[in-house]
Parts: sequence; structure tokens; C-alpha cells
Amino acid sequence: MMWSKPYGMKEGFLIGGGIILAGLMLEMSVGPVVWDAFRWPVNGILLAGLLMLIIIFFLLRKKVYGFQFIGTYKAAIPALVYAVLLTIIMGLTRQTVNGTWLNNMLSFWPFVLIYVYVAIILGLTVLRQFKSWAAAKFSLFALHFSLLFHLGLFVAMTTATLGNADVQRLKMITAVGEPEWRALNSRQQVVELPLAIELKDFIMETYDDGSPKRFASDIQILTKTGKNIQTTVEVNKPVEVDGWKIYQYGYDTQMGAMSQTSILELVSDPWLPLVYAGIYMMLAGAVCMFVFGGKKKRV
Repeated sequence: MMWSKPYGMKEGFLIGGGIILAGLMLEMSVGPVVWDAFRWPVNGILLAGLLMLIIIFFLLRKKVYGFQFIGTYKAAIPALVYAVLLTIIMGLTRQTVNGTWLNNMLSFWPFVLIYVYVAIILGLTVLRQFKSWAAAKFSLFALHFSLLFHLGLFVAMTTATLGNADVQRLKMITAVGEPEWRALNSRQQVVELPLAIELKDFIMETYDDGSPKRFASDIQILTKTGKNIQTTVEVNKPVEVDGWKIYQYGYDTQMGAMSQTSILELVSDPWLPLVYAGIYMMLAGAVCMFVFGGKKKRV
């Protein structure tokens, strides 16, 4: 019988389906997620709120059965199935900034909400494993390496999602001998940067038929922090300065090797170190489970 305790997989799939339905209703009523509205400090406040919500669910799990259920594998597996299906759809469809529902999955409410739900389940799993470890007085031998893995996954997921609001991808057109500190965002709005770039020389190597073999830009970078950097940026070899990665993006194709302008892409992702930290924790947890898991079983 449905919704009779203890809940099973059916209830788990219904809960996940309800979350997706709620996301569709939000999508139709208010439109896609506007990530610009979640820039810092709003995303920081949301992260703190999410952590508090997970702690409340954990503390009340023995009083509220629903909170207890979402911390079980019977809720986790259906949630992961929905998350994987939506991720596969994202991988199979072309993603554009101003695309329709399935063409802009990162701003699609069902996609965002199901990942929030997975994050809550992960958070509850981490707290449960941490409590077990604490009961063993934080003994290294009692450490669940899956705790490290799940904590890393939680950190990577939440910071990648919330940090998406602070990611900036800008295009800057530089000309020889003219310092430039302005760039354009995806909406073609002018953004003033805390650094200026001057193109010193555009470099192009060509094949025998005249097609581009390699192109790069010799640039000088001046920052508000007082840095004066002369370097070369080329395709797949970006330069990183004060949290900005500078990529070679394009040039004046009509002028070719004689181009006096160079188009650079500047990317800032301040939450990326936290995402990497989460990934490294996941890898460490996975390696430790592989190396030490078998030894614990034999003991």
C-alpha cells in the first residue's frame, strides 16, 4: 500500500517526480532560474540556509518520518536516477544561454531542484556518517572513508551550483598600442575590469595553404594590485592573473596574420577552488576505500 510506513522505492520516485513537477510549475510561472539574482552574497546566504535546513532535518529525523526517509537509500536511488536522466538530456542537447527549457538545463527549475534534493540527501548521509565516527571518538581506524567521499561530493555539487551565479565570461577586443579595460558579457553589456590589457603584437603561423596553424597574442597586463605582466596568450594556453583566466579567442579574420586586433576571453570563477577541493576529497575518499576497505573486511 502506497505511503504506508516504512516507505519504499515507489514513494522515493513519487517524491522525486513531485519535485520535478514543482520545478515545471515554477518554470511556467516565473520563467527559468535567473542566476544573476543569486550573486554573492545571496548565494552565500543560500548555502548557509541549506546547511541549516540539513541540520534541522537531521536533528528532527526521529520525530518526522519524512526527514528520516530522505536520508535512506530508498530516497537516494530514485533522486540519483532523476538527476542522471536530466544530466544525460543536458549532454544530448545543445546548451545555449538563452535557450529553451532543455537547451538551458543549468537554468531549468526541475534540474536545479532535483540537484538541491540530492544535495540534501548527501548532507544527511554525511551527518549520519560523521555521527558514527564521532561515537568512535574520531578513531582513524573507525573513519568511514565514504564520509570523505560523500563530503567531497557535497562540497563539489553545492559550490559548483551556487558558484555558477558568480561566473563571468567576457569578451575583450584589444588593439595594438591601446590599453583596454572594458569587455562585453553574454548580453553585450559593457563591464569594467580591475585590470587593463594592451596588445603588443599578434602572432600567426600558417600552413602552406595559408590556413592558420597557430595564433597568439603578446600582451601587457596592468592590474589594480600593481602587477605589470608581459606574457603571451594562445589557444589552450591561458594566462591567470588575480583570479581571471585570459584565453586567446579570435582575431581580425579579414587581416589574417596582419591583424592589429585580438579577441580575448576572460573568465572568472571565484568558487572554483572550492569545487576542486570537493573533487580532491572525493578522489581521496575513493582511493582510501579501495586501499583500506578490503583490509578492514579481512580484520
